Amino acid sequence: MDEIAPLGPGRTPTTRRPLLGMTVLVVEDSRYASEALRLMCLHSGARIRRADCLRAARRHLQVYRPSVVIVDLGLPDGSGLDLIAELSRAVPRVGALIATSGELNAEQPALAAGADAFLGKPLVALGSFQHAILSVLPPERRPAEPALVNTETVKPDTLAYRDDMHHVADLLEEPHSGPVLDYVAQFLGSVAAAAEDGQMHAAAQDLSRALRANRPFPRPEIAHLLCLVKERTSDRVAI
Repeated sequence: MDEIAPLGPGRTPTTRRPLLGMTVLVVEDSRYASEALRLMCLHSGARIRRADCLRAARRHLQVYRPSVVIVDLGLPDGSGLDLIAELSRAVPRVGALIATSGELNAEQPALAAGADAFLGKPLVALGSFQHAILSVLPPERRPAEPALVNTETVKPDTLAYRDDMHHVADLLEEPHSGPVLDYVAQFLGSVAAAAEDGQMHAAAQDLSRALRANRPFPRPEIAHLLCLVKERTSDRVAI
């Protein structure tokens, strides 16, 4: 496994590019959230690599050791908490292990699993992103100068949101099971909140409530979600 490359000339972090010379592995199934993190890494000077599931993340980690790993808790093939627990025990350990989620009450389980910090979704504030990482990195990986207060925000391209809608449409074309519907409700709720799509967010919440009420196949809620998804994949609704 590759070690973290030493910082050399031209790679020393600065106040404007505090993550210069670092590689961030983003374990995130949403293209929209991944695009937000890509923009944040770009503005911060970091390289980014992405894995969209636990299996892909583990393949990445067999090849290289990133400076920072950001793990979404709701992934299609399991819980991000499992990967966080593995990485928190690994030797050598990554410099910063960050959990992210749009779910309420997700922070404490993430920290208990071994995350160094937690980023709540939606991911929009560049300053919060940089602070979450810099506050837990070893001193030698931080800029020597005092940190600037960064008030910039990022806005991912709407094409990334449409990609997420295509992902959900593919899932709902298959026979529905409880775990799949739980994942769809969680995924859509988080992505729609980030994209400020109130109609889709409300529909995802309706599906979540139906599932919590032990309705194993809530047809009206699924039909409504599919209708909204088709509108967004056919360019009829602007986000």
